[in-house]
Amino acid sequence: MEVVSGCEELRSSSHGDPRRAEEMACLHDHSCEDHDCSSDWSLYKHIDLSKVNALNESVPGSVKSVFKAWEQRLSSSGEHLESNEGDPELLVFIPFTSDVKIKSISIVGGADGTSPSKMRVFINRDGIDFSDAQSMQAIQEWDLVENLQGVLEYQTRYSKFQSVASITLHFPENFGGDITQIHYIGLKGEATQLKRDVVATIVYELTPNPSDHK
Repeated sequence: MEVVSGCEELRSSSHGDPRRAEEMACLHDHSCEDHDCSSDWSLYKHIDLSKVNALNESVPGSVKSVFKAWEQRLSSSGEHLESNEGDPELLVFIPFTSDVKIKSISIVGGADGTSPSKMRVFINRDGIDFSDAQSMQAIQEWDLVENLQGVLEYQTRYSKFQSVASITLHFPENFGGDITQIHYIGLKGEATQLKRDVVATIVYELTPNPSDHK
């Protein structure tokens, strides 16, 4: 597997299941101020934040608070995404303002067993619920580790994460807490130059209108 420059290769545990391929995470060993990680690859500015939503969040709309610039990922404003008590499962839907290619995903969870321990991902599947997520084949999944300092990124199978209009993250379980907490979700990759609504307008304009030829 390819290792991102400036990162060490780590592999998540497959918990003894030979069907689960080990996935790669990378550990930053450089200063992001010097390497400008955020502006290079961050997709934060390409998230359609007004349409982001989560299922089983204890405070409606709180999911929007976990999307922020890379350098602010550990800022403690008190806002975070939290599941309802006694039910650690979360489902987060993230649409983009333009199609993107996703290289990696970073998750900063809560302490005391409240960090998610597993992540499953679906792309371009709007409106799925927990029943759908549990029965559908994810495009990729990871066993997570507690990443309280925000230094880990989970690498995608990049060829499968092209032309992504939306991504849904399924967190089915945590490290034993009564609730699941997420303080930061970071996505890195590349975005197309044209927004999807602009592309749609161009396609519309190129479609012949019979009334124009009367």
